[in-house]
Amino acid sequence: MRPGGAELDYDGVRRYWNNATPSILGPYMMDGFGFPAGAGRFRFRAETRIVQRLIRGVNTRGAALDLGCGAGYWTEYFARDFKSVVAVEGSGPMVEATKQRCSPYSNVNVIHGDVLAFEPDGRYALVFLGGMLMYLNESDVIDLLRKVIPFLEAGAIVLCRESTVRGGTLSRQGAYQVVYRSVRTYTDIFMKCGVTSVQVERNVPYILMQIGCELIKKWKTFAPERLQAIPIAGRLVYRGLRLGNPWATRIPGALSLAFPELTNHFFVLRAD
Repeated sequence: MRPGGAELDYDGVRRYWNNATPSILGPYMMDGFGFPAGAGRFRFRAETRIVQRLIRGVNTRGAALDLGCGAGYWTEYFARDFKSVVAVEGSGPMVEATKQRCSPYSNVNVIHGDVLAFEPDGRYALVFLGGMLMYLNESDVIDLLRKVIPFLEAGAIVLCRESTVRGGTLSRQGAYQVVYRSVRTYTDIFMKCGVTSVQVERNVPYILMQIGCELIKKWKTFAPERLQAIPIAGRLVYRGLRLGNPWATRIPGALSLAFPELTNHFFVLRAD
């Protein structure tokens, strides 16, 4: 990981996600830490309660657009409430997982294609980007949002859920390429897209699980490999975090610790 706004290699991003496992843990980057599948389900359920509140008042008789839908968990969630859902995803394995998950819903249209090449059609009550923007260069973030904003119906919102850092920008190169931006950086980007208001909310369930991920990373660093017992350590850390919730997410701030390194925020965007 290094500071700065290094350009992403989209071929590298595509390779990673074309080889990714469409599990409840994979899209949350929680694989390899010994957590049970229930950790992913817990986080998703907790996030849905936040999203339900943030989209209150949005016209559910309209259409939702899920850009970068991943394995389709959010697509399925929106399909239960909205009249129709369009889901766009570039990864073949993720598209197949979404189609399978959403097969009971006749109101879902899954499109296998590059999000940047997608051409909106009609009007949307909700545009959701659940961890999509961190895989795009800044200029493409702006171009994508400028493209979809004119297709919002009256009262519609764009809802983004992005991993963040406390200041500036951090980029990761190599097999897994991503750009982590601060809340301030994202807010500045959004204001360049014709957005008139930005509401920001911490994604506390993400932060709770990220504390666990970074604790296991530190355990891997200090403990000899033969003693790590990651499946056991991961389950113990997860149970400890659940028992210590919500205090576990408040302790670092109370001690003025910049931990975990990665956080996550919801951004509610409203346009003219």
